[in-house]
Formats: sequence, structure tokens, C-alpha cells
Amino acid sequence: MRWIWSLAATVMLVGGCAGFDERRSDETRFSSVDCEVGVYGPARAFVTITRRGDDLQYRYSDGRSGRIGDEYTPVCGIDAVRIDQAVVWDKRPITITNTDFESDGVLLAGQLLEPMGAGPQTPLVVLAHGSEELGWIEAVSYPYQFVGRGVSVFVYDKRGTGRSGGAYSQNFPELADDLVAASLEAKRLAGNRFGRFGLFGFSQGGWIAPLAADRSGAEFIGIGYGLVVDILEEDAAQVALELSEAGYGDEVLAKAAKLTSVTAQLAVSGYSDGLEDLDKLREDYGEEEWYPIVRGGFTGVILGMSTSELREKGIPMFDRLNIDWSIKPMDVLRTVDVPQLWALAGNDREAPVAKTLERLQMLRTGGKDISIYMFPDTDHGMWEYDQMSDGGRETTRITDGYYDLLADWAKGAPKPPYALSEQY
Repeated sequence: MRWIWSLAATVMLVGGCAGFDERRSDETRFSSVDCEVGVYGPARAFVTITRRGDDLQYRYSDGRSGRIGDEYTPVCGIDAVRIDQAVVWDKRPITITNTDFESDGVLLAGQLLEPMGAGPQTPLVVLAHGSEELGWIEAVSYPYQFVGRGVSVFVYDKRGTGRSGGAYSQNFPELADDLVAASLEAKRLAGNRFGRFGLFGFSQGGWIAPLAADRSGAEFIGIGYGLVVDILEEDAAQVALELSEAGYGDEVLAKAAKLTSVTAQLAVSGYSDGLEDLDKLREDYGEEEWYPIVRGGFTGVILGMSTSELREKGIPMFDRLNIDWSIKPMDVLRTVDVPQLWALAGNDREAPVAKTLERLQMLRTGGKDISIYMFPDTDHGMWEYDQMSDGGRETTRITDGYYDLLADWAKGAPKPPYALSEQY
């Protein structure tokens, strides 16, 4: 049976252990102590610690990241961490309220985090996370990066993940309903201890937050490494980028575009319309050297299955996601009337930015209040990376300035420039 937190069970986390004997040596304080999730350090330079199973991760406020226990990482103590073997940062006081709330008959687990002294001037944001099958409560740094900068935040485990019930889904309208329910719960728990209210969506959440903006009562939204293209367009853009980076030119890209047009037709029709066309393209291109490179969002999976398999079984790994292929982001964004922040990763392989940038600028020309920041030399998730000789990328850290931008946007007071980012 799923473990359910008691409704709105509130725990106060304080910096420094109550009754801690200051006469104890640092050596005692930092001996064989398990790390605790939270925020450690002063106002402008701090570190967050999160947990995924037995894996503990740290992230500094400037984006430097890693695993606890690796060389040169923070050392955990009693309500404190030791930095660089010398400096001790105490745990920040945060008010944490755990809750369960209902959305369309599904019970979801949520958590409200508030900085000490939260009041009517404190912004409150609700987070919509991406496509990963991972519960976010205590597992990701975003909530702690916000609260460490003085912003209250409500985070919840998406349906079918973590401590939440229901089946995992990538149905955007359904997930938007969950985000609206989370917004109502966040406001209820925060009471009179918040001012500006908004939504932040990351990756896939960039499709979901705009769908929920009006119904949630958001006064602003923020999108991190999201897209203003639909699922089919994203797949085609990923395939084109893969082939371009591999050195192929317009002739091959034109052939690949025929492939992605047919795979899109198959996906939308439930794998019934376009099978003959797919067989013909396989016959034409299947032996060409570029063909095995194709991946995209779903085209590579379709190409890896026979026509008979597609006809008889479909694609179970996609069918269970309950995807609504009809959502058109431009149509949705035309209905959003609150200020929008879009923070884009300049070299994003999962969410190529060219078309998104073009469409955001088009919406802005049409009167929408949209601020765009592009962070150079970053991949999906705002990760900086080292380029490998085989074409792969090894991520290193979250790019500096990104978290500051998000928090300042929540406060309604952006202060550019943000590190190396460029405004568009």
C-alpha cells in the first residue's frame, strides 16, 4: 500500500540542533553523521542537499553540482555542512508542510517550503516538472534553490511517481489539471503568508504550465528549457539536429523529413495510417549510412519495429503514456495574458531552440509580455558540458545565473545580466 503522509503535517526545520552543545568539537559534530535534505549557508552563497534513494546530491547556489561522498564535496555534520574542509555552514531554517491533495480522483503528495519569516510580500510558486518518472519531493534542487533565495515553493510528486497515486502519464491536459489542483492546495496551506503567485514549468512542464496558468490564478509563469513546438515538431527537430551534428547536409535532411512526416502520421493515427509509406521509405533509405543515426523523440523507436509489430501491438511504451497529440503550444500561449519568462539552453539537443525562439518573438510582436534569456553553451536542463570526442556530452554543472533569474522573476524584480546569458 502506498505510503501516505498525514494531511498537512507540519515540521519546522531549524538551523542548528536544538540544545546543541557548542562545546562539542567540530570533529565530534562531523563524525559519522547522515546528511539531511535542506539548504545550508548564508543568504547569497549556499548549498542544497537532496536525496534520491541512497544517493545524496549537492548543488551550490551558483550551480556547481555533484554527489555527496565524492572528493572535495561538502561534509555533513549535525545541522551543518563543512565546506572546503574548513568553513562551516549551518542549516537554514525552513518551514515544511507535507500534504496530500486530490486531483480528478487521484491522491497526490505535495510539500510546501517557506523561508523563515514568510509573509504577505513573499512570492509563492508551484513547480511543474518534466517527463521523468521521478517524484520531486526531496529529490531535486529546484525547491531548495527557490526557498534559499527567499521564495516560497510548492512541489509535488507527479501522478504515478514518488509518493503520489495514479498512473504515470504524459497527457498534458490531465497534468495541467493536477497543476491547478496543486496551486489551490499551495495557496490554502500558505494562507496569508504569500504575495505574488506564479507557476514554473521545466522541460515538459513548459507545455503544462501555460495550460494551467489562467485556471490556477497565476500572476506570472516561468519556463525553463521548454518548447513552443508540439510533440511531432519536437521529434522532427531532434532528428534534423542529430543528422546536422553528424555532418549531413540538406539532401539527407530532406530524406529524414519524409521519415518524420510518416512517423508522425503513424503516431497520431494509432499506428494504422502510414505503414505502407513507412515500408517504402525503409526500402529506399534503410541501407544508407545516416539511417541508423536517427533517434528523435519517437521516430527511432518506430524505425526499430517491424510493420507487423506496429500493426499488431502498437508501441506499448508510448501507449501507456496516454499522450494527447492535439496540443498546439502557439494556440495555448495566445491565451496566456500574464507575463512569461522563457529561459532557454543555447545548445539544447532535446529541445532545439531555433523554432521556439522564433515563435516567442512572434508572440511578443503580437503583444504578449514575454521575456527571453538564452544561456550559451548549455544543454537540456541548463547543464554546461564537456564535448566528448565521440560526439557525446559530459555534463558538469548547472549554468551560473540561471537560478538567480528564476527567483528574481518570481519576485517581480529581474536584475540582468545573469552571468553569460543574453536577452532576446
